[in-house]
Amino acid sequence: MTAFADSHVHLASAAFTDDVDAVIERARAAGARALVCIGESPAAAARARDIARRYPGLVYHTCGLHPHDAGEWDDAVHPDAIREAVGLGAVAVGECGLDYHYDHAPRVVQRRALDAQLALAAELNRPVVLHTRDAEDDTRDMLRAVASAGVCGVLHCFTGSQALAQAGLEAGWHVSFSGIVTFRNWHDERLLTMVPDDRLLVESDAPYLSPIPNRGKRNESAWVPFTLQRLSHVRGCTVDELANLTLRNTQSFFRLPLR
Repeated sequence: MTAFADSHVHLASAAFTDDVDAVIERARAAGARALVCIGESPAAAARARDIARRYPGLVYHTCGLHPHDAGEWDDAVHPDAIREAVGLGAVAVGECGLDYHYDHAPRVVQRRALDAQLALAAELNRPVVLHTRDAEDDTRDMLRAVASAGVCGVLHCFTGSQALAQAGLEAGWHVSFSGIVTFRNWHDERLLTMVPDDRLLVESDAPYLSPIPNRGKRNESAWVPFTLQRLSHVRGCTVDELANLTLRNTQSFFRLPLR
């Protein structure tokens, strides 16, 4: 059994309402030693916190506002909610970011909500979990702007260009890959090798994006090893080596207690 981390999982999703404890136990049995449960809204963050409290030393939680919901951002409400969540143990700000693929919120509104959350991350000394899709120019501008402020983060579930990954790395950020890299239409092996060992994370993004051979099913953290297998093959190392590496990176990035 290989010890690994899932740096991004939506355990607070309605998809797991009926069996979240069984999902966590399957992940633990598969080798999971750290699960970062994403709170992509204050309500989801509260549920994530409750889950984390039931699994101390295994499940950790974050708090932010997803770009799909950026239109709900309220300067009088959300900053206080994130500050409170951090005070109650949230390890990161996010999932926040920019999504110009779906454009569920106007782009100017997305940028405003993201800027506010980046400022909170700097104030609270927490890393950022960033979602970016079809927004490479604005994401690169953001990375350049926050680098001098010392804000660090992770480009989660990364499917962008090599140029955007390089911009993130130059800003001191991490890059995380999900089960998408196991899909038959993934061909950018250079992207999978260009991320240095100390900046690499892996994730499930469950309940979404199940890796092959489970594509089409509800995703779970227990299936992160399939992503590790794909990455280790491309990067020329063993699964155990990559799992241990990304576990240590997850612990360091989110400042989790070492076990």
